[in-house]
Amino acid sequence: MAKRIKTVDHLGRVQEINSDNIVVSIISQSACAGCHAKGACGLSDTAEKHVHVCKPNHNLKVGESVRVILKQSLGFKALLLGYVLPFVAILTVLVTLTSLNVSEGKAGLASLAILVPYYYILYLFKDKISNHFTFEIEST
Repeated sequence: MAKRIKTVDHLGRVQEINSDNIVVSIISQSACAGCHAKGACGLSDTAEKHVHVCKPNHNLKVGESVRVILKQSLGFKALLLGYVLPFVAILTVLVTLTSLNVSEGKAGLASLAILVPYYYILYLFKDKISNHFTFEIEST
């Protein structure tokens, strides 16, 4: 039995076509956006996001509906880089400084300050990281 690759996909619309990539507009909705009480709730939100996809070999037109696909494993990698590793860094600095008898306030500020170099390093390597996160596109 062949192993099926798990993917995450979103429907979108082609916004722009350049020589090397396609810009797709995706409407991102919160989990409760489809609820019948969303008008009274105030918690439901939607946001338009733009995804750049390397230009595939098929012909698409501006305004055409497409499906943007990302491997689920890449979503987990993004989660690791964006949330898990920074949390581990904060916790490590906080526990280390607290065990060295640094005051709680200074330890807390230092543990939050560790995020500045962490996200700066991510920013420096954004091109290399973005090469790993490739979207696929198909017509609907």
